Amino acid sequence: MADIIFLALSAFAIAGAIAMLTNKSPIYSALGLLITMLSIGGLFALLSASFLFMVQIIVYAGAIMTLILFILMFLNIKEEDLPNEPKKYPLIGLGLILMIPLNILVLKAVSNLPSKDLNITNSDFGDIKPVGIALYNNWLISFELISILLLVALVGSIVLAKRRKPKEKRGEQQ
Repeated sequence: MADIIFLALSAFAIAGAIAMLTNKSPIYSALGLLITMLSIGGLFALLSASFLFMVQIIVYAGAIMTLILFILMFLNIKEEDLPNEPKKYPLIGLGLILMIPLNILVLKAVSNLPSKDLNITNSDFGDIKPVGIALYNNWLISFELISILLLVALVGSIVLAKRRKPKEKRGEQQ
């Protein structure tokens, strides 16, 4: 059953990537990327990596894709605003052909690996608790410095946004 779910999620990820590359509309391309991100999140769940699954779904598929879709809808890009890409499909085909030797190399390397037991041995594999313990025990100063840096960036962006005054309309200046 896990093999069927793996194949389905892999097919969805590849189909979403193809949709992202081939659609002319940026909204449909972003939705293809969203399908790919959700499928990769499902693959993380299939691997029992619950933390990576949650991060993939909440951060990437949720927050970042919402931001990208919001920006695309805000820009309201029309069909005539998009560039003409007459060589799009031949370039995609060329990229696929150029990737074949790399894929063969990776498959040969994986097939030459010694066979090992790939069952999950640790019961807390993929949990957030070991990540949190490592983060707060080994990387506490770095974690706090990054939080201070993000706070300073947030305050700086608010100060810069407040400093900008709306431009007056040209008719009202006279």
